[in-house]
Amino acid sequence: MQANGAGQGQESSELPCLNSAQNGESSSAVGTHSNGLLSSTDNGNSVGTSNGSSAGPGSGTSAPSTASGSDVGSLKKKKRLSQAEEDVIRLIGQHLHGLGLNQTVDLLMQESGCRLEHPSATKFRNHVMEGEWDKAENDLNELRALMHSPNAIVRMKFLLLQQKYLEYLEDGKVLEALQVLRGELTPLKYNTDRIHVLSGYLMCSHAEDLRAKAEWEGKGTVSRCRLLDKLQTYLPPSVMLPPRRLQTLLRQAVELQRDRCLYHNTKLDNNLDSVSLLLDHVCSRKQFPCYTQQILTEHCNEVWFCKFSNDGTKLATGSKDTTVIIWQVDLESHQLKPQRTLEGHAYGVSYLAWSPDDTYLIACGPDDCSELWLWNVQTGELRTKMSQSHEDSLTSVAWNPDGKRFVTGGQRGQFYQCDLDGNLLDSWEGVRVQCLWCLSDGRTVLASDTHQRIRGYNFEDLTDRNIVQEDHPIMSFTVSKNGRLALLNVATQGVHLWDLQDRVLVRKYQGVTQGFYTIHSCFGGHNEDFIASGSEDHKVYIWHRRGELPIAELTGHTRTVNCVSWNPAIPGLMASASDDGTVRVWGPAPFLDSQEADGINDNCSNMDS
Repeated sequence: MQANGAGQGQESSELPCLNSAQNGESSSAVGTHSNGLLSSTDNGNSVGTSNGSSAGPGSGTSAPSTASGSDVGSLKKKKRLSQAEEDVIRLIGQHLHGLGLNQTVDLLMQESGCRLEHPSATKFRNHVMEGEWDKAENDLNELRALMHSPNAIVRMKFLLLQQKYLEYLEDGKVLEALQVLRGELTPLKYNTDRIHVLSGYLMCSHAEDLRAKAEWEGKGTVSRCRLLDKLQTYLPPSVMLPPRRLQTLLRQAVELQRDRCLYHNTKLDNNLDSVSLLLDHVCSRKQFPCYTQQILTEHCNEVWFCKFSNDGTKLATGSKDTTVIIWQVDLESHQLKPQRTLEGHAYGVSYLAWSPDDTYLIACGPDDCSELWLWNVQTGELRTKMSQSHEDSLTSVAWNPDGKRFVTGGQRGQFYQCDLDGNLLDSWEGVRVQCLWCLSDGRTVLASDTHQRIRGYNFEDLTDRNIVQEDHPIMSFTVSKNGRLALLNVATQGVHLWDLQDRVLVRKYQGVTQGFYTIHSCFGGHNEDFIASGSEDHKVYIWHRRGELPIAELTGHTRTVNCVSWNPAIPGLMASASDDGTVRVWGPAPFLDSQEADGINDNCSNMDS
């Protein structure tokens, strides 16, 4: 890169490291720190730090003393710093400068022979922080030669003039603001839509109104720091470091470690103060829901289905014993207690669906069941018992997001849309439905059928389209909260993850035993990062969504596990229903001594991918 040709004649490059003969000596005007940052005052308050924050009491304005000859000689003997080492020194210097430790920064830069940023950038920074807009605009001409994209000068100038205009308006200098708008911003012929918006601010009656409409912090350090953050994006990092660069890198490192953690199941906190930077992030599987917390034995026959309510406060379980049991979840202890039993499902209960507001619960039976029950969960009353024909098979159901309609169907060719009273609103002929799901658009219904596919049906314009095609029967499927991913249990194949938008198979999860029984899997955990499924080998399998191998195998059931449900409000709580007649509630390991805790591995076999 060519020298900028302005400022100090000694500058020959934009490189941040000085040669040994320049050891620590300032290459800019009097009043410059040896680290290359100016120290100036604005109403007596020191400003001009690398990240826009105020300099501390040790920031003085005197020029540093020239290094002695012995110091220069010692530096010449030192190994030349690599680019990575120079970058680290600059990052540390920027962070220390932001803390106000300017004398420490001076010493660091002196001894290393580096500088934080180019003198032209330092001068520009200080002029922006002091609100000297004409000087800052002139500085852009010096910076032009150091930029990879000279065309960005226009965008930077626009940002400067916009701040100048807003500050004039806040000070009540309407004529000066109008001159900036007409004589400086408009001639740039850049972002005319924004100029129209800016002109509207002339009508603001007072400063508070201006700040509110412009979503602007007002004249001062905060808004100018934000302006500098935007301006820096147009400058190479060798000229001016991005703001708070070290904190950004540390935060990225923490986030990457969390992303790679197989068992991370809590909300991400981007605040660095909440983690230790001295240790790698590791979650133990003892914090993961792979320990039997409770065994529910109230059903007296096979349990075919289980589903937590949308708010996570209840669990509904359906059994071959013809009953549905509603369980109350204690949000503190995570223990479940039976709340009420819903009876009268003559063929047993093989599927359950909560209404969006959790007021109602619909229960369906197996293939030979032609009836459907709609219960008011709060009162325990049966609102609707629906049956269109004794020849029907109503084995699956899904709620419309409006909570006023639902769709139901079965493998004998029934596919209905009904209201809460069971009145038939629409029907689709000849579709042999295995499983159903309503998308959030309120119009599209996904249905898996006997042709090993999932199709999208629109009941408004009566159109349908193919979305997923498998080579084997789709026994069940569920959809992620954002509607992007579908999780399929495929006969003899196991669990498959599909991208519904791109219509591609994303991943095949290994380990599970899936024949021709209907097994229901689920998304779960924080941000739905995990997938769980029952299995015909009596186990519950858990995978991280991005890995094909299971991260845990949960043992305890003695027959096929038909269904797994992950609590949507409590990431560490999961339930599984089995042909052994029990429902197991899984949670983190209890507080045990180390010897007992090691024994938990019997319940949770780790198979890290």
